[in-house]
Amino acid sequence: MIDLGISKIALIGAVALVVIGPEKLPRVARMVGTMLGKAQRYVADVKAEVNRSMDLEELKKMRDTVQSAAQDVQSSIQGQADDFEKSWSEVTDGLQQSENEYDSQSALNQLGSPAYKAPKKNWRIKQGAVPRWYKVRSGVRTSAQSGAARVARYRPRPSSSN
Repeated sequence: MIDLGISKIALIGAVALVVIGPEKLPRVARMVGTMLGKAQRYVADVKAEVNRSMDLEELKKMRDTVQSAAQDVQSSIQGQADDFEKSWSEVTDGLQQSENEYDSQSALNQLGSPAYKAPKKNWRIKQGAVPRWYKVRSGVRTSAQSGAARVARYRPRPSSSN
């Protein structure tokens, strides 16, 4: 960069005062200041644009690497899925053949007995771990009561001594 000291700036100012004159010097100084400001803004814009383009290039490279990695993962998953499908079809084909053989043998052994078994009658009712009779015997509450119902239940009975 240009090395400007106080002595050099004073020398430039003195020459400008002599050459331009005292009447036009403030206007010229203002114009030089605005031109320097515009030049600095232009340089800053160029730097920002270069930085943006470099960042954009880095992002494009990163995107390409991520896409290639995703394609590799997808192809490996697809290959594993194909292998799984092949092995699954081999296993299920073997099971279906053995089921067909078993069904024909079991049909001969049962001689017309029904294969259908009825489900439990109350399958919708939740079955607890502790039996209800045990809860009743040990005094465990099996249902919740409101406060008013509890007061009414345990209210002392009026004595009939009249």
